[in-house]
Amino acid sequence: MKENLAEFLRRTILKIPLSEMKSILEAWDFLSEEQLQTINLKQRKDYLAQEVILLCEDKRASLDDVVLLDIVYTQFHRHQKLWNVFQMSKEPGEDVDLFDMEQFQSSFKRILQRALKNVTVSFRVYEKDSVWIRVAWGTQYSQPNQYKPTFVVYYPQTPYAFISSCHLKNTVPLLHQALKVASKHHQIVHLDLRSRHLDSLKAIVFREYNQTCENYSSTTSLQEASLSMCLDSKITHENTEEKVRVHRVTQETFGTYPQPQLEFAQYKLETKFKSNIGGGLLADRKEPFRCLVKFSSPHLLEALKSLAPAGIADAPLSPLLTCIPSKKMNYFKIRDK
Repeated sequence: MKENLAEFLRRTILKIPLSEMKSILEAWDFLSEEQLQTINLKQRKDYLAQEVILLCEDKRASLDDVVLLDIVYTQFHRHQKLWNVFQMSKEPGEDVDLFDMEQFQSSFKRILQRALKNVTVSFRVYEKDSVWIRVAWGTQYSQPNQYKPTFVVYYPQTPYAFISSCHLKNTVPLLHQALKVASKHHQIVHLDLRSRHLDSLKAIVFREYNQTCENYSSTTSLQEASLSMCLDSKITHENTEEKVRVHRVTQETFGTYPQPQLEFAQYKLETKFKSNIGGGLLADRKEPFRCLVKFSSPHLLEALKSLAPAGIADAPLSPLLTCIPSKKMNYFKIRDK
């Protein structure tokens, strides 16, 4: 095994938590069960990595094999990436083609390798409904950087793909072109939706949850809420009615199910100064006023859902806050009409 490949494998092993080492190596499916049983998972990670390297040398591991291990690690730790959502489309009236995985992979790799001399493209089908693509970028004069790859998660026969942030911005158009052509689409657009929680992004774009009041029994929930509130003699009748109203409006807006997990929502506001008085320095200003507001939380939608019941905000909340899943956006630009 070449020195640079051994070092790449060593670094990949070192970033795997010991508690997940066995699961990730098994999912990698490169070493045999007998070889895995010989690895001492209780020793220091440096020694463990060296042990794995020796086993891989015996099996003549290639770059493709080690790259596959990095894909498996990333699938376990996909929350460490910032994912951008892209939506593709076909020409109006165009038929949906049957998806051929081999043809997709061949076409995707061919487009990138024709445009770039030094690029490594690897694939792994995951849970039968998605294909993970790992692209390590090089330049005309340098080999692909295996430590800063771009990941693409594509769901065949859907218009959606999720792409991790790319450190080489000039390669982004080429990546989009390869994805568009290989999946037989004609256009690709970047949705204003980003998060580290890939599963939540998938739930939003595929609408794998329902943001309607039809998914809960309003009568039952309101009766339960009313009963619990009336048991507290310190709560006045007016407060009880208001709490019931807030409870009802919150469930109509967010439902009773767990919300998709997003960490932030950003709003850019552009507006011109308006005044009935007229004149003055601000009235003559041609450039609009710009303002940036960002909401952040480990679980933003659940935090928003709790605002009105906690008495921090009035119910219902602004549609700009509650429409994030339905509009598939958490980056908004607000301008004067």
